[in-house]
Amino acid sequence: MKMGEIRNIAKNLKINSFGKSKVELVREIQLRQGYFDCFATVTDYCDQADCCFKTTCFEEAKKIAR
Repeated sequence: MKMGEIRNIAKNLKINSFGKSKVELVREIQLRQGYFDCFATVTDYCDQADCCFKTTCFEEAKKIAR
């Protein structure tokens, strides 16, 4: 998911996205949506099946692990 899409989600949830990294912003969105703020910390498995960031989460976690 691109940053513009994430900012739109944040805007709809009335979250200020200014100056926040992708990880910071997604974690704040996750909390507002009732999920754990675990974006980009996944290793093998995620039990948050309905989280809209699930695919992006795995991708970002791989980038951070390098």
